[in-house]
Amino acid sequence: MDFALNDEQRIIVDTVRKFVATELEPHEEEVERLNEVPPEISERIQRKSLEAGLYAANMPAELGGGGLDATGITLVERELGRTSYALQMLVARPSNILEACQGEQRERYLMPAIRGERHDCLAMTEPGAGSDVRSMTTRAVRDGGDYVLNGTKHFISHADVSDFVVLFAATGTEQTSRGPKNLITAFLVDLDTPGLTVRRGSACVSNRGYHQCELVFEDCRVPAAQRLGEDGAGFELMAEWLGASRLSVAATSVGRGRRVLEMATQWAAERHQFGQPIGKFQGVGFQLADMATELDAAELLTLRAAANLDNGHMTDQDAAMAKLFASEALGRITDRALQIFGGMGLMAELPIERFWRDARVERIWDGTSEIQRHIISRSLLRPLGA
Repeated sequence: MDFALNDEQRIIVDTVRKFVATELEPHEEEVERLNEVPPEISERIQRKSLEAGLYAANMPAELGGGGLDATGITLVERELGRTSYALQMLVARPSNILEACQGEQRERYLMPAIRGERHDCLAMTEPGAGSDVRSMTTRAVRDGGDYVLNGTKHFISHADVSDFVVLFAATGTEQTSRGPKNLITAFLVDLDTPGLTVRRGSACVSNRGYHQCELVFEDCRVPAAQRLGEDGAGFELMAEWLGASRLSVAATSVGRGRRVLEMATQWAAERHQFGQPIGKFQGVGFQLADMATELDAAELLTLRAAANLDNGHMTDQDAAMAKLFASEALGRITDRALQIFGGMGLMAELPIERFWRDARVERIWDGTSEIQRHIISRSLLRPLGA
């Protein structure tokens, strides 16, 4: 099996890595300090990413996107992962769920998102429905030519800088072997729609400048023409999106881990104690070795899942394994790096404490580590009838 990148993939990696180093990383400290991306910086990064052809790299070329396959976009996500979410998300990859747009929806939502004119966010999670999305209580009730939405979503990333939301709401129930379950339907909802309130969520320890928000729907009327896909088919759309989303988390974790390892290795080579670089002490050197080994393993799992997606064979288990191992490896890597830096690792003067804080959320969003383990174990047991 050949794991080497081809010429096109190497160009992609080099281009994105250079863009991250020159256009994104210089703004990290300011974003961390302000807990915001200043508008002029945001506009510049978006403009530069459009000019560089990096914007909407995950969307089909015939629609004006970058047309990258799953492996290509995974490499892009890996390189963008070297910086903070607040900055990397300005090099937008619109949600692939928007490819389900039909008719007028394409001109109103899909195409503007690809051109960088409008920005999307997704709303699944609720205060009482996290991993168990079928238990959501936000409801959409048909009323003539409209749906009336009522309910609350929270932990909705970057809703404060988006123009519309892909909303998942219950539109009915179905009987299953485990009792009644909600039928889920997806909707495209403009964030300035009457009856919808968007407010900043609680302060979060991870990812300053990349905010999570709360969306409150109170008799919010949405035309039926803004339903995305068929009535009751939202769960299937959601499942398709989650596979790609988990690959994105895995790739981002690998990219961030690479940068942390580089910083820790540099520090271990330059920091002297007892007359020699601290990296020569086994207590430090062995930690670097473990970090490098885990990173390679995480990357191989992630690229394998991406290759399987390109071949049409990616399973839920593939994506779950990549997300589980890469996100947990990042947690261990950032913790080891902080230990190598010692007291300085906890100081805001260096970025290590930020990477350490930011790593924590990767094991939670887009399916917790426990959910990923459930998916993996279920895939092992089902063929045996268990």
